[in-house]
Amino acid sequence: MITIKEIKVNGRSVETLCMKLQEKNLIVLRGAKGYIMCGYLNMDAANKFNEVAVKITGVATIDEALKASAAEASVAAAALGIKPGQPVKEILGLIA
Repeated sequence: MITIKEIKVNGRSVETLCMKLQEKNLIVLRGAKGYIMCGYLNMDAANKFNEVAVKITGVATIDEALKASAAEASVAAAALGIKPGQPVKEILGLIA
């Protein structure tokens, strides 16, 4: 099952995706400038393609993702001022 929803952050749209895999969910929050991904996705690839990417871990739902903090940030995300430990809701304001 795949669930895609749009949420608003500071008047801008962010797409959220939750895809049921085997036992766990794949979670992605995508704004115009970058995205937040769960631990399934690869930070090395994000850096290779110079993408603004933030990794969160330990989340199974979009609601949990919105309450999480960054575990890791790509080089491009760090250039925007995003750093590990930063709350997702704050990061969404930067990437929306």
